[in-house]
Amino acid sequence: MLSKRVITAARSRAFLASRGAQYIAVSLSKGWKVADSHIRRSQFHSKTIKVPQMAESISEGTLRSWSKQVGDTVEADEEVATIETDKIDVSVNAPTAGKIVELLAKEEDTVSVGQDLFIIEPGEGGASAAPEEPKTDPEEPKDQQLDKTTPEPRAPSAAEKQSGSTPPKGSKESKKEVKEDSKPKEDKSKAPLPAAKVPGNRGETRVKMNRMRLRIAERLKESQNAAASLTTFNEIDMSSLMEMRKKYKDEVLKEHDVKLGFMSAFARACTLALKEIPAANASIEGDEIVYHDFVDLSVAVATPKGLVTPVVRNVEGMGFVEIEKEIAALGNKARDGKLSLEDMAGGTFTISNGGVFGSLYGTPIINLPQSAVLGMHAIKDKPVVVNGQIVIRPIMVVALTYDHRLLDGREAVTFLVKVRDYIEDPRKMLLALS
Repeated sequence: MLSKRVITAARSRAFLASRGAQYIAVSLSKGWKVADSHIRRSQFHSKTIKVPQMAESISEGTLRSWSKQVGDTVEADEEVATIETDKIDVSVNAPTAGKIVELLAKEEDTVSVGQDLFIIEPGEGGASAAPEEPKTDPEEPKDQQLDKTTPEPRAPSAAEKQSGSTPPKGSKESKKEVKEDSKPKEDKSKAPLPAAKVPGNRGETRVKMNRMRLRIAERLKESQNAAASLTTFNEIDMSSLMEMRKKYKDEVLKEHDVKLGFMSAFARACTLALKEIPAANASIEGDEIVYHDFVDLSVAVATPKGLVTPVVRNVEGMGFVEIEKEIAALGNKARDGKLSLEDMAGGTFTISNGGVFGSLYGTPIINLPQSAVLGMHAIKDKPVVVNGQIVIRPIMVVALTYDHRLLDGREAVTFLVKVRDYIEDPRKMLLALS
């Protein structure tokens, strides 16, 4: 018969063997779970998307808004963020379908080209991370488990409750009461009188200038400081042009699906006048004057973010309808915020039509490096003398602001007179007669 000591040793070895197998099984189970998580994640490598190249002259912008947030799924080429520059708004799109994992910048932050912007997890709607299972420790033997319960606090006795209701003498509470009672009471009559209320609302609102507005302000001030600006005015009888527009506008709209306005006539008139006064179509570069053999017309368009000047290129080879189509297309793109840098680059002469807002007179500012800008204004009926008779005619005041470093007064006035003559008799533009 075996002794009790031998039996006890055998049982201990069997127990330890079973515990070791249990630990090995748990470790293998955990290892497979971790490996499975890494395998599933390796199928969908996260990608860090950077701020894209916007243009040669633009190196940074303001993160205007996030179209997507963390956890949102995106399709390929879907917009994720919008970056505002001093010229245009740039959309940052997702290069592939997936899920947004992390946003690396906040709205209104200044971001530069090449900076990390957000992290996307590619996949069909994005790969969701494997949920972590709660960690469970292997069961411990009952004889090795410790009592982890915390002893409950002892309930205070009746004597302690009674003593706790009133603080003992010499305690902090009693000292505090003595100090408060010893303080002299303040004289309410010496308190300052309340400030008199000002009638009406006195609130203020501060709004940060967007980049486009900052750039516009910078360029306008630069123009005032650099150019020797001078403005000349003239009046144009719009009777003939208004009659021509009234006669053909319905036919043009039906055949070409575009409205016939006054801008095309003024663009054509300016193009012909620029051929005769080439200095108005020139620019200064260093100590040289650059004369352009083409006319790229900048048209001022008002947008919610500020004034932009998209360019109609090679206007010298266009007719009225072609000019109207180009201006309409650029105007729609400007109001929708879809103008590209190419749409606004260059320009050799500018036309600004403040008349659509009711302006009667104004002095437009030169759009550097150009040398002149034509300002159109509202049409108003005025009494004028025609063949010795006083008659009422629709009159528009036009203004030409020019850089006196390039144009002399004689050339500027001659240019504006020629524009007036073309508008007052549009047939001259068709015949290209001076």
